[in-house]
Amino acid sequence: MKLSTRSVVAIGISAAVFFILFKFIAIPTGIPNTQINVAEAWLSLVAAIFGPIVAGLVALIGHSLNDAVSYGAIWWSWVIADTAFGLILGFGLRYLKLGAGQLTTWKLIGFNLWQLLANVLAWSVIAPLGDILIYSEPANKVFLQGFVATGINFISILIIGTLLLVGYSRTKIQQGALTRDK
Repeated sequence: MKLSTRSVVAIGISAAVFFILFKFIAIPTGIPNTQINVAEAWLSLVAAIFGPIVAGLVALIGHSLNDAVSYGAIWWSWVIADTAFGLILGFGLRYLKLGAGQLTTWKLIGFNLWQLLANVLAWSVIAPLGDILIYSEPANKVFLQGFVATGINFISILIIGTLLLVGYSRTKIQQGALTRDK
């Protein structure tokens, strides 16, 4: 796998933004170690623009940094889940093609259905199973955390992620919008 200079720079900057959002803009949910944050909404924009590899690496680096700084250790089951989330998002969002064509209502509906699926896989399946297999955590605790994370991440991305995509798409010149003067 060879990454372009643009992708490497995007990973560095996006991972730093992800870490800052994850660390400093988090609202407790009342469920242990599960909070509302906007980092996943940022990750959805990164995935739509740069694809699965960049999004996966941003989640891996950003989440690992947050865990190391916040807790003194990396909670690998959730880092793996977040990395998978970035990869899944990136693969599904390739069809959006933000730089070409319009960001239609149907594309936004598709984006939100895809991010719901990615959230369910990452947070309701991968994270809890990882907690059980790696850390021998009780199933009822980790599945509750996973279900809450799925719901709050879905809502965060539904609102903030959609707004980020719409805002970004408005900065792009649509394919075929420019014509040559004769």
